[in-house]
Amino acid sequence: MKRKIFSTSLLIMSFSCVSAENHAHWSYQGHDHPDNWGKLSPEFLLCETGKAQSPVNIEGPLKKVSGKPEFFFIPGKQEMMNNGHTIQINTEGGNLLKLGSDIYILQQFHFHAPAENTINGKQFPLEAHFVYQDKDGALAVLGLMFEEGKSNPQLAHAWQHMPSAAGETAVLNTPVNIKKLLPGKQDVYRFSGSLTTPPCSEDVQWLILKKPVSASAEQISQFRTVLGQDNNRPVQPLNGRTIHH
Repeated sequence: MKRKIFSTSLLIMSFSCVSAENHAHWSYQGHDHPDNWGKLSPEFLLCETGKAQSPVNIEGPLKKVSGKPEFFFIPGKQEMMNNGHTIQINTEGGNLLKLGSDIYILQQFHFHAPAENTINGKQFPLEAHFVYQDKDGALAVLGLMFEEGKSNPQLAHAWQHMPSAAGETAVLNTPVNIKKLLPGKQDVYRFSGSLTTPPCSEDVQWLILKKPVSASAEQISQFRTVLGQDNNRPVQPLNGRTIHH
């Protein structure tokens, strides 16, 4: 039986980057920047001492793994929020990820600019993280890279309602069609990692789509302007981890 590593409340606190009053403040700039996260609170110690931290640079040699992830998406209510660290879209149940015999349910997805994970040293201007949770509380995250190019129709729907101030929310009358947002070919890189925000908890299953999708320079700029800062954690050492594909 899997060990239950996260409660729903911890999932929301950590991956949505919401800072509660009883948790240490952290940031991407100033004294509370990523290099100091592990010193801000005993709860954040893994940010400094962990050996399976994310994000990573994906490069060879890669190990072939049998079986591919399966994704299932349904239309549903979505709420967008600006939590001061990212723009996050909360989703209803029914969006599923199947990894072998394990089933994960999509909780939310959010964005980082520039991208956090890199591929052969290349950093994309924008990355989305789709955060899934299974019945035991274990997490899996799907990473989607955006390259600068044509305007992205699905981002266009969402960006019209992007809250400009931290703490603001907005219901998306036209939900993001996640199936259309993802590339048609859904081959992935896979590795074991961590949350990319405090408390940097490990045992997170990461999947990074090999094929990027496009977003316009204006769409990328709008996101960065609203946040007012880069919101990416630097790449962490692999420490002997194997990346599968």
